[in-house]
Amino acid sequence: MDSDALWAQSAQQFQQIFGETWQRALQSFQSIETAAPPGDVPALKLAPDKVQALQAQYMEEAGKLWLQGLQGAPEKPADKRFAGDGWASNPVATFSAATYLLNARTLMGLADAVETDAKTRARIRFAVEQWIAAMAPSNYLAFNAEAQKKAIETQGESIAQGLANLLHDMRQGHVSMTDESLFEVGRNVATTEGAVVYENELFQLIEYKPLTAKVHERPFLLIPPCINKFYILDLQPENSLIRYAVEQGQRTFVVSWRNPDASLEHKTWDDYVEHGAIEAINVVQQISGAPQINALGFCVGGTILSNALAVLAARGEDPVASATFLTTLIDFTDTGILDVFINEAFVQFRELQMGQGGMMKGQDLASTFSFLRPNDLVWN
Repeated sequence: MDSDALWAQSAQQFQQIFGETWQRALQSFQSIETAAPPGDVPALKLAPDKVQALQAQYMEEAGKLWLQGLQGAPEKPADKRFAGDGWASNPVATFSAATYLLNARTLMGLADAVETDAKTRARIRFAVEQWIAAMAPSNYLAFNAEAQKKAIETQGESIAQGLANLLHDMRQGHVSMTDESLFEVGRNVATTEGAVVYENELFQLIEYKPLTAKVHERPFLLIPPCINKFYILDLQPENSLIRYAVEQGQRTFVVSWRNPDASLEHKTWDDYVEHGAIEAINVVQQISGAPQINALGFCVGGTILSNALAVLAARGEDPVASATFLTTLIDFTDTGILDVFINEAFVQFRELQMGQGGMMKGQDLASTFSFLRPNDLVWN
C-alpha cells in the first residue's frame, strides 16, 4: 500500500473515532443541561482530505520542532504565556511550550474541519478551546518554567502566596483578577461628582455636576447594562465616558440599576423597559424642561433602550432626538459566540432554575463571560 493510501486510511479511521467521541461528549453535555437522558445530536463528519492535510502539516511542523530540540535551540514561542525569562532560558520548557502550541493549532484545525451544522461546530470549537486553554503548561507548576524560577528566587514564598490566593478565591467563589480591596466607589472609582435626583424600586437616576460654565440645552442620558454597575462608564478620570461627556458641556444623567433581591423577583423585562428606561427618559425631560433628550445605551442597557424607543414610537411619542448604542445586541437571530450556551434544553433548564426565586446568580453570568476569553479571564 502506497503512502497516499495509508494517509487516507488513517484519516478515515481518525474521522470515525473523532466523530464518535464528540457525539458521546455532546450527548453527555445535553443531558447535564436538563438532567434528562441523552438525546439525539447532529451527526459529525470529517472530510478525509482535510484530516489528511492536517496530519501532513502536523508531521512536518513536529519534525522541524524535533530537530530544533535536538540542536538545543528550539524557537521561542511568541505567545505571551511563555514570554518570561524562565521559558527563554530553559530549552526543555521552550520545547514543551512549542509542542503545546502545535497541538493546540492542530486540534483547533480539526474542530474547524468538522462537517456539521454551524451551531454544533461552534460548540465543538468552544469546547476544544476551553480544553486547550486549561491544558497549557503555564497552568501547572511542574511545567511552568517561569513559576519554578520565581519559586527558587523567593525561596518558596511565591508558592505560599499562590496557595493563599487559591484559598481566597475558593472562599469568594471566583478567580481574582486584581486586589479588589483597593477600589472604593467615590474615592478611586466613580469619582465624577453627581447626586441622585430620582429613584424607584428598579433604579436611581444620577445627575452630574457641570464642569463647564454653560451646558447644552438638550440633556444626555446614559443607560448602562443592569448586569454591571453604572461606574463601568466612570472608572477613573482618564478613562471615564461620564466625565468626558460632562467636560464637553453635556448635562449628563445616568441610570444606576439597583441590585435585585427577592422583592424584585416578580419583575419582568417589560418592567425594566417601562419603569426603567421609559421612566428615566420622562424624568430627565421633566427635570431639564427639554422636549427631547439624547440617549446612549451600553450592552443590554442598549437593548432595553431600543425596546423602550419602539414602545414610545408605537404610542406616538418621540422624546429621544438621538440614540447611540455601544456593543448592543438588537437582532437576536445571530447571537455570536454566546450561541454556544443557548439551545432549547438549556433555556428550559434556566427557566426552571430561575423560577425558584426569579433571578439568575451573578456568578453564573461572570463565569459565562470569563469562559469567552479563557486565557485572559480564567487561566491568567
